[in-house]
Amino acid sequence: MEIAAGKTEAKPHTLTKADLVERVIQVTELPRKDSEAAVEIVFESITQALQKSEKIEIRGFGSFRTRDRRGRIGRNPKTGERVEVPPKKIPHFKPSKELKDFINEDRSTAGTAAAAARD
Repeated sequence: MEIAAGKTEAKPHTLTKADLVERVIQVTELPRKDSEAAVEIVFESITQALQKSEKIEIRGFGSFRTRDRRGRIGRNPKTGERVEVPPKKIPHFKPSKELKDFINEDRSTAGTAAAAARD
């Protein structure tokens, strides 16, 4: 955290599973227990599909899939000895064009406003 002229820079908020449950409660007015179950089911479904190497596609949000990472020879950072790292699958998320555009929307309008203010 940088301190400049007596001001502190705010740390970005991290959205947690509990925050998602609260949002489901607000939007659906379901009881907490049902809201927690709904959020948990979504995460479990994504996890189970990835374990089976299935692709998950959520229109307007993005897609999840697994990628194969090949085996390699690595080094133990403590001892420096060579260690064989076996091949494995890693989860991969690819955001949709709509999500990318939505995230960058504020930046493009802020840049346009700043350019107009300079003129």
